[in-house]
Amino acid sequence: MKTKRVFLIVLDSFGIGEEPDAAEFGDEGSDTLGSVSRSPYFCMPVCRRLGLLNIEGISAPEPVANPAGSFARMRERSKGKDTTIGHWEIAGIVSPKALPTYPNGFPREVLERFERETGRGVLCNKPYSGTQVIADYGEEHLKSGKLIVYTSADSVFQIAAHEELVPPEELYRYCRMAREILCGEHAVGRVIARPFTGAPGSFARTRNRHDFSLQPPGETMLDALSRAGKVTIGVGKISDIFAGKGIGESYPTKSNRDGMDRTFALLQKDFEGLCFVNLVDFDMLFGHRNDVDGYAKALGEFDARLGLLLHELGAGDVLILTADHGCDPATPSTDHSREYAPMLIYGERIQGGVDLGTRETFADIGKTVLDLLGVEGPIAGTSFLPQVER
Repeated sequence: MKTKRVFLIVLDSFGIGEEPDAAEFGDEGSDTLGSVSRSPYFCMPVCRRLGLLNIEGISAPEPVANPAGSFARMRERSKGKDTTIGHWEIAGIVSPKALPTYPNGFPREVLERFERETGRGVLCNKPYSGTQVIADYGEEHLKSGKLIVYTSADSVFQIAAHEELVPPEELYRYCRMAREILCGEHAVGRVIARPFTGAPGSFARTRNRHDFSLQPPGETMLDALSRAGKVTIGVGKISDIFAGKGIGESYPTKSNRDGMDRTFALLQKDFEGLCFVNLVDFDMLFGHRNDVDGYAKALGEFDARLGLLLHELGAGDVLILTADHGCDPATPSTDHSREYAPMLIYGERIQGGVDLGTRETFADIGKTVLDLLGVEGPIAGTSFLPQVER
């Protein structure tokens, strides 16, 4: 049976328990799925039917007897726990060195050049919560015109600005300047525009966020597919994460619902290749804000839409669900967590109920995608298609 289309959906931050080296990242005990499964709002019958709760090491209750999909626990081999590193590894690049982080803020030489090129001063320059930083510095930003620059435990340079003072397109221009500055030893994974609106005491971030990522340092499944003439579609921030490399079509989204709507629309399109989807709300709105119930509700909403999507899959379609890292909303930390990722695979070509155990790298997914679509590519990973195909 030939696979015509693969729909690869990343539930951003949906980790399923600490990895063996979690202590090195300060993440002992992290378990995103375990935490949200204890919420009264947790309800994922479709994913459960596919085999989510049958995955090795899952602490959540009630696996099913005969899963419709096959499943695995994916270990991250790269030295990191951020979005960029996680997605790159899914696509076939293992990163032996972590991207730089700045727990004490960015060095003065970086900020001086940024201030010189933008013509604006800088506020904050510390690791900070994205919602708290605008509450604490937003009023001063409006009075002074200085940009709010902050980071987190991840490899990010984030710039917050009020949309009435700095329109989004101008903020994006500043981000492009920062992206050029942040190279070499200071090559952070992402420069992120964080526009906000409102008045002091009621500032709120808008949906005009935009990420400016490093270009992947090597070949990915996207490059191999493009070279073979297959269609490559990015939904959500996929194109941002890969700096457009290997992406033929890109559809930015404003929310999980928007991302799923776009995926449904693409199901109606006749193409041969990969639709690669990122659903960011789990991470951005709930994981980073320690909102366990909100995270559980969002998973339930996704699961309901997934049930509808499964009915639309054609005979030549394969669906893969996974994650890029964890972000346990029940821990004191608001940062990403070093966790295993789930993997569920489903389609007419795919057997149900095959337990693939623990895989040694996220890159096995990328290799399997290439295998499904009949494309060779020099990427990391080992295909698990021979173990699950009918």
